[in-house]
Amino acid sequence: MTEPKTRLKEARAAAGFASPTDAANAFPRDINKNTLISHENGNRPISRKAAEKYGELFGKKAGWILFGENGADDGSTPARPPPELTLLRTGLVAGRLAGTVEAGTFREVDEFDQSEAVEILLPRDEKFPNARQLVFDVGGDSLNELRPRPILSGDRLVCLAYEDVAHEVELRDGMVVVVQRTRDSGHFREWSVKQIELYNDRAEFHPRSSNPKHKPIVVHHDSEADDGVSVEIIALVRRVMNEMPGF
Repeated sequence: MTEPKTRLKEARAAAGFASPTDAANAFPRDINKNTLISHENGNRPISRKAAEKYGELFGKKAGWILFGENGADDGSTPARPPPELTLLRTGLVAGRLAGTVEAGTFREVDEFDQSEAVEILLPRDEKFPNARQLVFDVGGDSLNELRPRPILSGDRLVCLAYEDVAHEVELRDGMVVVVQRTRDSGHFREWSVKQIELYNDRAEFHPRSSNPKHKPIVVHHDSEADDGVSVEIIALVRRVMNEMPGF
């Protein structure tokens, strides 16, 4: 009898993806490449929630992935096509609430926990109409002294997915970005919001904070930090929203 890791590989291959990287590139909102590799290698157990998500994406039943129920093809459903941005007639688009940005807090990556993966309606970005809009809730005080407008705990950031606009937007000093740091082969990540300072040999991502515990992230031309922590920009901040108290 095959193991869950083997059936997962078979499901991914049957859906037309030659490698975990291909699957992760097709479903960037749903699959973390390192997690899929760990599941396929057997280094990380496949939870029921993970099996349900893989089953939805690869067109197989979760029970078959976990237990081999009903055979490879019985009860299969068509694999879900790669997601696309949905434009609405009202001029609004569906933006994804990605999670919380909070400096200094590494959280275990579980892309199958959909508690925060909800869509909200946002005004269409006329300058970048085809870029995905990501929304982050702010925790902590890492930009509470940003000028001209501080970013405070409880604010909501409306951002552009950086990979969607990297070919047309040049990074400049003073831009505010969401930075992702990952460690332990991508199993833990920190999302934080920082302001860019660019130099010839490095980029610096600065907190603008009254709290001295927050330190800049310095990335030299080699993008991999010496301590094994990977750093990348995942979003450009376009707008800051907040609601008045009392409602």
